[in-house]
Amino acid sequence: MTSYPRRALLLGLSATAVAATLTGFAPPAPAAPAGAPAPLAWRPCARPGGPAGQECADLAVPVDYRHPDGPQLTVAVSRLRSDRPAARRGTLLLIPGGPGGSGVQRLAQKGEALRKATGGAYDLVGLDPRGVGGSTTAGCGLAPADRYLVSLRSWPSPDGAITDNVARARRVADACHRHGGAVLRSISTASEVRDIDRFRQALGERKLSAWGVSYGTYVGAVYAQKYPQHTGRWVLDSSGDPDPARVERGWLANMSAAADDRFPDFAAWAADPARDKDGLRLAARPEDVRPLFLALAAKLDRAPKESTTASVPLTGNMLRQALQNALYSDAFFAPLARLVQQAQDPAARPELPADLAGPLPDTDATAIMATLCNDVRWPASVPAHRRAVAADRARHPLTAGMPANITPCSFWKDAPDPRPTRITGDGPSNILMLQNLRDPSTPYFGALKMRQALGDRARLVTLDHGGHGAYLANGTACGDRTVTTFLTTGRRPAHDVRCADPAAAPQAAGTGLRENSPGR
Repeated sequence: MTSYPRRALLLGLSATAVAATLTGFAPPAPAAPAGAPAPLAWRPCARPGGPAGQECADLAVPVDYRHPDGPQLTVAVSRLRSDRPAARRGTLLLIPGGPGGSGVQRLAQKGEALRKATGGAYDLVGLDPRGVGGSTTAGCGLAPADRYLVSLRSWPSPDGAITDNVARARRVADACHRHGGAVLRSISTASEVRDIDRFRQALGERKLSAWGVSYGTYVGAVYAQKYPQHTGRWVLDSSGDPDPARVERGWLANMSAAADDRFPDFAAWAADPARDKDGLRLAARPEDVRPLFLALAAKLDRAPKESTTASVPLTGNMLRQALQNALYSDAFFAPLARLVQQAQDPAARPELPADLAGPLPDTDATAIMATLCNDVRWPASVPAHRRAVAADRARHPLTAGMPANITPCSFWKDAPDPRPTRITGDGPSNILMLQNLRDPSTPYFGALKMRQALGDRARLVTLDHGGHGAYLANGTACGDRTVTTFLTTGRRPAHDVRCADPAAAPQAAGTGLRENSPGR
């Protein structure tokens, strides 16, 4: 089964260096004077598979910005120069999702397509957030059993009990407290935003343009709130609700309804007579697919099925997690249907997707948990979580209470006092939002909260499409054209627009395109 990056899926989002802790911490790069980033020493990227000409460098940043001359850590950065210097208008930052996504990797994956779409108008840059990829990492020392996606996602027991989840949450929080050190405590959205601005300074740019996706839209929104004078053309692709009292825990909770909104797309696909050609048709009618899936998950709850992966059976929660992963893109529907068929066949041993068959690396799991738990306080009441899980299971059986369940954040220790940034309409009108109507991770109703918070700073382009991630992702010419026009000319719709058909032009009453306010 085609797999989706596990770190991109915990909220519906790889690290390689050894864990760095406060005890014996040795700065991996020389400390730069406060306010003066060291010059970047660019070199060819060692990581294979990226576009030709991609360069990498290391940026030294303070572990703690309250002590800028104290210990430093390394943030890995990357650049793909414009191939048309005469057309270059600035630098565009790709902000990865997650938490836990790699900006260096995203540039390698999307750089050529973005450079082609924008006609070489930008130098393209990416950054691995602290804790991720080539940047300095931290480790909690978690046991492998606590690093599976179905463990980090905190799925309740088949009967709805959360006793095991509570024990695991306490265990993970305690391990991170004992082993994570100063680097773990520094991993947060606030730190990433400060690191981005330090990167801007090191690049010598007065302004950055940006394309943030998923969790990266929140990072982008916070940067635009903190440094509006340094923002150029700002694209937020697949946004969540920026409510400062909830942030990540709100995004997780919203995934219940989001899965319900997206599932009919899979059901229609799985019941389409065209599936007879590839043998993947699951039901005669779309309305039959949901009860079939729920009944199969319940059967696997009672009797897990031996898989091709030794010691990792296909359980009901494993199947539910596979569904959540597959809802991210229509391209994952066929592998999910195949897994369902294998689970139904008494003689078959299902082949688990790679992102479910093994544990995440400890550093990846640590980076994810640190961001979630350092950004905002999470409620700690176990009885309240039991009640929330029971109610959510009843309303949204596809997600079986997972989005409402307890996490290690409820028992997190030594976190900095979280004061999440409130996103407002104060600042230049230079933001374009792009959103699929049926997004299983950052649902449309959450994106509307971001749109409301930004006020006249933003315009929203809604695509009548399912899946997570829109620009240069799902072939919707309307959305791609609108974003590309904005990035290359500065013109954006005068009003929010809706693309009713993937090939249609954006339409809205009074829609015209206007030049946005920021310059280079």
